Amino acid sequence: MSDPTPVLDDLYEESEELDRLVADLPAERWRRPTPAPGWSIAHQIAHLAWTDRSALVAVTDPDGFGALVEQAVAAPGTFVDRGAEEGAAHPPDVLLADWREGRAALRKALCAAPPGARFPWYGPPMSTASMATGRLMETWAHGQDVADALGVTRTPTLRLRHSVRIGVRARDFAFLTHQLAPPAEEFRVEVTAPDGTLWAYGPEDAAQRVTGPALDFCLLVTQRAHRADLAVRAEGPEADRWLDIAQAFAGPPGAGRAPGSGRPGGARP
Repeated sequence: MSDPTPVLDDLYEESEELDRLVADLPAERWRRPTPAPGWSIAHQIAHLAWTDRSALVAVTDPDGFGALVEQAVAAPGTFVDRGAEEGAAHPPDVLLADWREGRAALRKALCAAPPGARFPWYGPPMSTASMATGRLMETWAHGQDVADALGVTRTPTLRLRHSVRIGVRARDFAFLTHQLAPPAEEFRVEVTAPDGTLWAYGPEDAAQRVTGPALDFCLLVTQRAHRADLAVRAEGPEADRWLDIAQAFAGPPGAGRAPGSGRPGGARP
């Protein structure tokens, strides 16, 4: 059983980095549009606050979380946007305080969870470490949108390993969300970390392979850039198909970004 402490600590650091980007923004800059159509910086932070609150319900009130799932099923195409809209309507200081309070409460609940606990979610049930990994991945991805809106260049960190891992583990989910049978064989995934080390998953002799920089792989599986604009490469037809549909997040397939849009402005190797 893995110790969730490292990922909980990294989630805290990832959140703090994004917090520093927005903490001193004047109110009008919170309305600045981000690469996500219709979403301002306020929408991005509101979405993180809303999802943290949902995760807190899943951890502390699993039965009550069922009501949130029913809402998602009833309006699969709008329930995420509705939550962001509601939060973005608040003044920035209120929204920022809500996000800070919610993520602190979630961290406390996850730290207090008993070993082996599993929590319901919009996708498969989550362990403590998996829940924290999912929150970190989303915080990094929406933070990328905020950085891009502000023209800020973020330095990639070793925290990317969590988003890489969840992207790899979500392979079969990506196929299923596109009504495709997941490949029976394991893939080999090799990505280069920001410090130059290699993060590898799957058998070394696998015929289906994916390689590239860890940052580009994370941009791909969070759908922050199109594969045509990234240095992620596939060997084998099934691996190639995966790169067209990969997603590290729960829920229906996203629209992604159009080819030719280039790398996000705040994403540099």
